[in-house]
Amino acid sequence: MAASRTLGTFRLPPLPTIREIIKLFRLQAVKQLSQNFLLDLRLTDKIVRKAGSLTNAYVYEVGPGPGGITRSILNAGVAELLVVEKDGRFIPGLQMLSDAAPGKLRIVHGDVLTFKIENAFPESLKRQWEDDPPNVHIIGNLPFSVSTPLIIKWLENVSQRNGPFAYGRTQMTLTFQKEVAERLTASTGSKQRSRLSIMAQYLCDVQHILTIPGQAFIPKPEVDSGVVHFTPLTQPRIEQPFKLVERVVQNAFQFRRKYCHRGLGMLFPEAQRLESTGKLLQLADVDPTLRPTQLSVLHFKSLCDAYRKMCDEDPHLFAYNFREELKQKGMARRVTDCSCYVRGWQPTGC
Repeated sequence: MAASRTLGTFRLPPLPTIREIIKLFRLQAVKQLSQNFLLDLRLTDKIVRKAGSLTNAYVYEVGPGPGGITRSILNAGVAELLVVEKDGRFIPGLQMLSDAAPGKLRIVHGDVLTFKIENAFPESLKRQWEDDPPNVHIIGNLPFSVSTPLIIKWLENVSQRNGPFAYGRTQMTLTFQKEVAERLTASTGSKQRSRLSIMAQYLCDVQHILTIPGQAFIPKPEVDSGVVHFTPLTQPRIEQPFKLVERVVQNAFQFRRKYCHRGLGMLFPEAQRLESTGKLLQLADVDPTLRPTQLSVLHFKSLCDAYRKMCDEDPHLFAYNFREELKQKGMARRVTDCSCYVRGWQPTGC
């Protein structure tokens, strides 16, 4: 009990401010990497509080940068904080924090998109999927350039219960561009409803918990940011392979302003498109004149189940890619056109 109390009451000693760290190490945000620094520790403390109780927790922070959120996490009484930072310019400042919190901060100079976290924390933290979430958290102020591919990667990890979710239903508290945060949490019928809405909400309870004004960052981005909290569901709302769900959802939202049958039709080769799209919508009992934004997760469950049935009946169907078909048609036309010129005549439209 005494050791637990010690962990819970840890506070960092006085340190240079984040602004001073930036000056000391001559750090500048790189626009191409969409870097923006949070300097206000009251705001970083608020983000960390929104993650829930971190007393004695094991935390994985992505993209710590100069260490604003890192300080707030350490002051929350964690057992251990693992940070992964790709930009080597930030490592000396983070090392200063590590020296001030002996044994609590572990720094990895690497890419969060490829870093393997499965074995980073003690095995004893692992929980059954049906149990309460483990005492493991992911927190991060994500660079806008990697936020979407990273959350899609982690959602696939949720579906397969690997990566950060090898420990159980690991919770995530992440900062996104406000528009992305709104898409992740958008309800059925919302103009922000998108592929991200479905992919996140079929696997997780997703909440937009905080909006951060752009002026809180250095340099000031053109848009505000939103903090989103994810808790994986014990049972996904769509019980099909992640890649299949992603395929159906991506196609449905290709033509977001048109009726849903337009995008869903791209799941099928042109020769059978009309017939197969009709069959899909009939099996799923989905109105073909609904717009993609009007489709609920339940609609997508029915569509994915129906598409899986059709793929089982025709094993070649899942490998179909309408872009490849368009490319091949374009190549065939170019070959035909070339042969026309060789014969000495020009077809109509050439």
